Amino acid sequence: MLFLLMVAEVLLTGCGSRQAERTETLPESQYQIYYLNSGGTRLISEEYTTDTTEEIELINELMTQIQTVPKEVECQVVLSDKVEYQGYRLEQSVLYLYFDSNYAAMEPTREILCRTALARTLTQLSFVDHIMIYSGEQPLMDRNGNLVGMISASDFISSISDVNDFEKRKIVLYFADDEGNLLVPEEREVIHNTNTSLERLVVSELIKGPAEPGHYPVLPADMKILGMNVNENICYLNFDDAFLKSSLDVKPELPIYAIVNSLSELSSVNKVQITVNGTAETVFRDTIPLNTTFERNLDYIGGEKN
Repeated sequence: MLFLLMVAEVLLTGCGSRQAERTETLPESQYQIYYLNSGGTRLISEEYTTDTTEEIELINELMTQIQTVPKEVECQVVLSDKVEYQGYRLEQSVLYLYFDSNYAAMEPTREILCRTALARTLTQLSFVDHIMIYSGEQPLMDRNGNLVGMISASDFISSISDVNDFEKRKIVLYFADDEGNLLVPEEREVIHNTNTSLERLVVSELIKGPAEPGHYPVLPADMKILGMNVNENICYLNFDDAFLKSSLDVKPELPIYAIVNSLSELSSVNKVQITVNGTAETVFRDTIPLNTTFERNLDYIGGEKN
């Protein structure tokens, strides 16, 4: 019922019809407005000062700033030039932002950066705790078809003081082909937190699964990384026992070499040691002893890298 009421609200047209009549006044404030750098790979912020005191005017003013490139700064707005901002609705402490359908069509990494910039900018307002984004009158969905829902600044920054710790990186991952006999490469651009190792990012993305049609998972979605470190180009991985309990219909070697070959795409890794709950004295699928280090193996790779 709550969802239906939300959808009914969305069907109202025009920016003005989505603005609640609120007149609470606020003290003069300084805000950080977030933009994309000139390369479109990370966010930068610029200080903005205003003496506006009414909530409605403040929201309009910050949204105008987000969509306006400062003349003295080499940057670009976070929204694609094809995206049309259609207005907002403020309900309690949630700010609902409405864009046309081109918002959801933005390149995924740019959309995540845009989402971050909107949340970081607008939740500085003392009366906004979360934002929620609509695209073409529908709540925003992620690339897996899941509802993004309400967003706060802390969804993107956790114990990190600067949003510029995030950057865009390209990685190569290996997933199973449709027969489960060979690995196929998949290039992926991701938003990378520079305080998190690339090695962990690669394995985390493998666990999430493939994004391209004809590619199939090699690792169970519920497995956990218990520990990871790299020493002298050897990546030491420790998984929970979900790694051993996978029921995926792929050759036993594919999960191992999906991990090894994906990590070996990084210059920092030549070999991989896998343990489960801290022990290497385990045989994976009753055929592959884990008490060894694994090296890149091209025999299990089919197709060409994009």
